[in-house]
Amino acid sequence: MIEDLRDRAGDPDVVVVDPPRAGLSGKALRRIARLEARRIVYVSCNPTTLAGNVKELGEEWGYRLERARPLDMFPHTPHIETVALLSRV
Repeated sequence: MIEDLRDRAGDPDVVVVDPPRAGLSGKALRRIARLEARRIVYVSCNPTTLAGNVKELGEEWGYRLERARPLDMFPHTPHIETVALLSRV
């Protein structure tokens, strides 16, 4: 499916992901990284899985975390969303 979209629209400049609480699976992470987009915008509801995915994208695929912004979209709960920007080095 990603390959079909890439064939029709060309190489992406930015990829936006909003994975489930478990984060990006290994297969999904590899498929996204192989697109070689200049930037990835990662919306996360779990800072722990975000950290693991960012680490792998950096070590294995050459991405660098530029910035991350926590957002409290669910007041009076322990849940927080984080929006992170990664750039390809």
